[in-house]
Amino acid sequence: MKKKKNRMIKAEDLYNFKLVYDSKISPDGNNIVFCVQRVYKRGEKKYSDLWIVQTDKGAARQFTCGDQTDRYPEWSPDGKEIAFLSNRENEKQEQIYIMPFYGGEARKITDLEGEIGSFEWSPDGRNFICGFRKKDKDEIEREKDEYKKKLGIVSRHITRAFFKEDELGLLPEERWHIWIVNSKNGKTLQLTDSYIFDEHEPRWSPDGRKIIFYSNRSEDPDLDPDEIDIFIISVESKEIKKIKTPPGPKEHPVFSPDGRWIAYSGIEGKNKHWKLNSLWVVSSDGKEKAKNLTKKFDFNVGFDTINDIKVKSFNIPPVWSKDSKNIYFLVSHHGNTHLKSISRTGKKESLKTIVGDDGVISFFNIDNKEKNLAYFHANMKNAGEIWVSDLKKCISKKLTHINERLFNNIDLGDIEELHFKGADDNDLHGWILKPPGFDKRKKYPSILEIHGGPRVQYGNFFMHEFFYLAANGYVVYFCNPRGGRGYGERHSKSIWNNWGTVDYEDLMTWADFIEKKPYIDKKRMGVTGGSYGGYMTNWIIGHTDRFKAAVTQRSVSNLISMWGSSDFNWWIQAEFGGKSPWEHLDNYWRQSPMKYIGNVKTPTLVIHSENDLRCAVEQGEQIFVALKKLGVDTEMVRFPDEPHGLSRGGRTDRRVERLKHILRWFDRYLKYKKK
Repeated sequence: MKKKKNRMIKAEDLYNFKLVYDSKISPDGNNIVFCVQRVYKRGEKKYSDLWIVQTDKGAARQFTCGDQTDRYPEWSPDGKEIAFLSNRENEKQEQIYIMPFYGGEARKITDLEGEIGSFEWSPDGRNFICGFRKKDKDEIEREKDEYKKKLGIVSRHITRAFFKEDELGLLPEERWHIWIVNSKNGKTLQLTDSYIFDEHEPRWSPDGRKIIFYSNRSEDPDLDPDEIDIFIISVESKEIKKIKTPPGPKEHPVFSPDGRWIAYSGIEGKNKHWKLNSLWVVSSDGKEKAKNLTKKFDFNVGFDTINDIKVKSFNIPPVWSKDSKNIYFLVSHHGNTHLKSISRTGKKESLKTIVGDDGVISFFNIDNKEKNLAYFHANMKNAGEIWVSDLKKCISKKLTHINERLFNNIDLGDIEELHFKGADDNDLHGWILKPPGFDKRKKYPSILEIHGGPRVQYGNFFMHEFFYLAANGYVVYFCNPRGGRGYGERHSKSIWNNWGTVDYEDLMTWADFIEKKPYIDKKRMGVTGGSYGGYMTNWIIGHTDRFKAAVTQRSVSNLISMWGSSDFNWWIQAEFGGKSPWEHLDNYWRQSPMKYIGNVKTPTLVIHSENDLRCAVEQGEQIFVALKKLGVDTEMVRFPDEPHGLSRGGRTDRRVERLKHILRWFDRYLKYKKK
């Protein structure tokens, strides 16, 4: 019997992927609750449901259903109920719901007006602690008054430097604060309040009497954004105590089970974003100094491996062992994100790799007996499923198969992983994706993909865009040039206040390496990238004519005008010498692709989202208008209502349209015309 030939991946497959995220294991370790996001094509809506899978049998069943978004599930301490966020009653307003695990209807607990952040059951199950940002009074009044609602906003009075955020728009005047919610009747108690400070990631102490969080409590947090500290607040007295730690950005503070220690991730020093993120521990009474547990290792703590599939979720904190002696945490290193553990003392020999397969780990947690580890795992050819690992036996197994049928019917082609030398004899890491049905005797057009960030990494994580381009006859190649994370601190620091230098050299060395492959047609090479990758695309076309076509996406073109127009506004100056443009204009202009735009001859498609607050649309407009003036073949494609992350989480029809425009442009210049 002849084997069925698998089809090629399509742009429209973005409608078919069901995205798995937010897995949480039950206290007894027998079940895992997780979320599955799906797309409703006709209405261009995204919904997500809760699912349950048993850790021993691996049979997944749907737990909630309906055209709404149910997410961020949390088991009650006794494992009898699951709390979660849902917008089932109001599409624009999430609330906390509780649903019995063994059957019954979900009941709404909260009736809040605003944005609910992360939340957590108290140890006794009587309350939740949550981060909550109220809606502004004017907005609440406008929503309740049809006349005011119809008239809309009269004006916006802005008083803070960070007044907008990509994907969220203009920020409310209200700040993030800590609230306690009764799990039975929904009564609320606001613990903190301020018009200046925000409190983030509140978590309970083991005895339920205190709450830990991090906050920037400098005189003006917007003008000193890295002045972040860890605080503990008493639930009864509301007294706040600061835990002394080294200055610098911090996140994910977590109490040890015995309450004596706090683990967190952070960087020592302010405005040093090239430094590696580390795992720290400090005593909860403040009597012992904070200790960097991963200082001896040249790797980055956290999740920094990117792809083009995104769902809304929360950050992943470190997890303590039940005896408070060890800490589990994520590490992004050499194209992977692994799960590791280390002792509280930080002894080098105590570092262990818990899950180290090629790919990425995320959303991990452990049951109360520290027997079963639940985690999300994805790789280059799988968008991610739920796995369980027996920590005692060191045996892992995949529990879910949400996208297995889809992937089994698609020919994704072959991937070759390579290590090569950069321009300065430095070690570099890249991948070559070959078209399905690849024939080594043929000559293929190729596309260089450049990641954003810059302090992230490409790696063993499914990239729909890459496979789509390969399916249409292109060799797609990508690497991690200097400036990104995942390859040590020196690698990351190399472009600090020096964009467009060694990063450009590494990318050209990579292109030289690929060009020599016998199956590459060096006259049909293209280049594309988004965000910082768009910056590098702009830089490349201003410095070389080797590429026959380019697509620059959500790009950076002019660092002078980006200062102040980005939602990062003035903060980006740390990357470029710490001085404002009027203090060091030549330095900003030296590193701006617009300085070199007069050299461009490469036909270039400009793609930008109109609601991009990270790299404002004017950045793309400058490139487009300049190329028009120069007589270089160019077009601009703009996507209304979309933020910076269109390619990862935008409306699906717009994501499909974006891919088709990229393919159209490269086909025009890189494909031979049929006679």
